[in-house]
Amino acid sequence: MTREVDVAILGAGSAGLFALSQVKRETDNYVLINGGELGTTCARVGCMPSKVLIQVAEDFHRKSIFDRHGIDGAEELSVDIPASMEHVQDLRDMFVDRTLGVTDGLDEEHLIDGYAKFISNDTVEVNGEQIKAKSIVIATGSTPVVADAWQAFSDDIITTDEFFELEDLPSSMAVIGLGSIGLEIGQSLHRLGINVTAVDQLHNVAKLDDDKVNDVAIATIGKEFPLWLGEAATLEKVEDGIKVSAGDNESVVDKVLASLGRRPNLGSLNLQATDIRLDEHGIPEYDSLTMQVGDLPIYIAGDVNMDRPLLHEAGHEGRVAGYNAMQHALNGEVEKFKRKAALAITFCDPNIATAGAQLSELNESEIAIGEIQFAPVGRALIMGKNRGLLRLYVQKSDGLLLGACMCCVKAENLAHLIAWSIQNGMTVFDMLKMPFYHPVIEEALQAALYNVLSELDIKQDLVELERL
Repeated sequence: MTREVDVAILGAGSAGLFALSQVKRETDNYVLINGGELGTTCARVGCMPSKVLIQVAEDFHRKSIFDRHGIDGAEELSVDIPASMEHVQDLRDMFVDRTLGVTDGLDEEHLIDGYAKFISNDTVEVNGEQIKAKSIVIATGSTPVVADAWQAFSDDIITTDEFFELEDLPSSMAVIGLGSIGLEIGQSLHRLGINVTAVDQLHNVAKLDDDKVNDVAIATIGKEFPLWLGEAATLEKVEDGIKVSAGDNESVVDKVLASLGRRPNLGSLNLQATDIRLDEHGIPEYDSLTMQVGDLPIYIAGDVNMDRPLLHEAGHEGRVAGYNAMQHALNGEVEKFKRKAALAITFCDPNIATAGAQLSELNESEIAIGEIQFAPVGRALIMGKNRGLLRLYVQKSDGLLLGACMCCVKAENLAHLIAWSIQNGMTVFDMLKMPFYHPVIEEALQAALYNVLSELDIKQDLVELERL
């Protein structure tokens, strides 16, 4: 016998839970199917525990400038790594518990522990039971990538899903893959006294496509610990550990942190039983404004679609997918929803952040670039963090702000201001009419806005003043 529901949601991570929030508004005839542990990627192994580790490492590293402040005793400070990791895990568990509050109240009729697979476009099977749904949301998340050639070293390789279970840290580690989390964890490990070897086969870090910002990031972070860029890493088991080689560089380490990205959890879904068409990357083809897969009663949201694997984007996609899945179930209608301005932050020190469109997406002949080096920024100098660069991408014809890229202190805050301005369609002139306090980091943004004025096709006098 087949059970019939209005909506079936596959996956109880961030996207799935946000989808559920929309579905529950309209019906009680739904099912949430989740295989494995409950709790979101962000809370369990991603954004949240990594930020705890970063904060511990940054607080300890701050002692390196105590002498310039006239503070004595920095050399006497030490860090208890097991105690620090316990602190990371305690806060991690608290963040996970908060996400579990959504599912704790669900009974067995609404929450099924198991892995679903498609039988047809509108039916899935889980634990031997078939469930027919008017709409289905795929929100099954992603899994860390480990190269096939490295399977032989599995005892010596730690993925980002496993790192936050460690009770202690080895004396040396290679971090392979310098996207956001690899860069964040690598720098934190170094600051906690771990001998770090950082490797990426690309020449850029944190997915930066602005060469000037990338150069600043590499030069600044590379002063703390070596970054081996532009060569793929190879591993070899030796008597003292694992030998990591990349080009002419080699080092022997105790453990390897594989931070090579994540792959979508699609393999067990039996998509071949549906009419889903896959793109060249093996991802279902879908409309990013509706989250609908083709014209099927299937929606996809979160990391599993590999578009914008970020918590706030998973939230947006989950809401849209849940809303449209429910509307599809009720009346067959689907609505389009505007995407938010792009925003991405890497919480290394200095922060790396991007907002809006990036250089690779723009016609450089049609834009002007305003920039500011952080060396003379007063507030940054006071903080001992006056290393960095902010670049703004502005439409020459009318001064419209299109995007930004930066490696600097408080980029997490600057990027938000810029993303909000972009989403609201603000020009450079609009932004310069906003108040800028003194002394604050935001004055760097003001300086970059002034810097771009002379490059624009349009001119405005008294740009800071607004007539009544």
